[in-house]
Amino acid sequence: MNRLREIEALGQSVWLDNLNRQLLDGGDLERLIAEDGLSGVTSNPTIFEKGMGHSDRYDDAFREALDDTEDPQELFERLAYQDVRDAAELLRPTFEATEGADGYVSFELPASLARDRDASVAEARRHRDAIGRANVLIKVPGTEAGLGAFEELTAGGVNVNVTLLFAVSRYEEIAAAYVRGLEHRLEAGESVDRSASVASFFVSRVDTKVDEALDGTGREDLRGRAAVANAKLAYRSFTRIFSGERWERLAAAGAAPQRPLWGSTSTKNPDYSDTLYVDELIGPHTVNTMPDATIEAARDHATAERTVDRDVDAAETVMREVREAGVDVDDIVERQLVDEGVQAFADSYESLLETLERKASELRTGAGHGG
Repeated sequence: MNRLREIEALGQSVWLDNLNRQLLDGGDLERLIAEDGLSGVTSNPTIFEKGMGHSDRYDDAFREALDDTEDPQELFERLAYQDVRDAAELLRPTFEATEGADGYVSFELPASLARDRDASVAEARRHRDAIGRANVLIKVPGTEAGLGAFEELTAGGVNVNVTLLFAVSRYEEIAAAYVRGLEHRLEAGESVDRSASVASFFVSRVDTKVDEALDGTGREDLRGRAAVANAKLAYRSFTRIFSGERWERLAAAGAAPQRPLWGSTSTKNPDYSDTLYVDELIGPHTVNTMPDATIEAARDHATAERTVDRDVDAAETVMREVREAGVDVDDIVERQLVDEGVQAFADSYESLLETLERKASELRTGAGHGG
């Protein structure tokens, strides 16, 4: 029995958190779509660095690109755009069959823009236009600047994956910004029936931080419970925001809700089930983007039951007890994890460009490029 298909039947889309050339060339992505119902892919600089800098799969494309540029960012974009386009083509049947509700590939803005609203808007539009595929989401971090950029991009018809969300309060701000962006479109006489977005709410990293803070508090029984509780409270906010008269007006015009996407769903603590962040967050109008190992585990032994809106009162209790134990969980989700995430993405992007610069030099020298 394929548990991924059972999860899909419960209204949750399964995406892969790993876009690379090997996945495309080897037919693995095509197989995942056909056999497992995979309906989306996300990408990030760390994964691109591994593929581009530490394998020979991109070498021919590198050499061709070097005829036009030696700038590492331009090299990255040229190679990454092709991966995104190829994945988008494989997912196009899903995109068309769902009338734009699913079948997306996500491409990330540099984290250096996380605090710059205007630059984020300009770069998101540039990437969208350069990639040139309807089923692409541009990843914008959910910082204060990213919040404003997201609303403007939504109003302007750019579909966005808002990432690095940890706090329910910030998630609510993002969801409200999506509603406002759609309203701006309608007021401007634009259609909303092909507007799409996901809100990437990160999960396992919350447990990592909270578990560490719980050490020595006498409430170690709360370990491994905060992340799921936090996500369930975000889903409750989702059901509230995307209902009622205001939302129904947009839905009547063809608008789709911004789905919560559970990110960071690999289990970091070996004491926990390897499908913990799959099993506990299954439900309609959601996405779970999983790395390869979690995909394999979930296919084999995930528990396919609707759980995302189960025991929500208990989730509130967990978060209250974590606070009562002396853990500043609000600071963790509102500041620490966001700052660390932005810095990690920035470091990954910088490392990626350095790797590409080194790789380009090796190819020029080793292959006699330009000689």
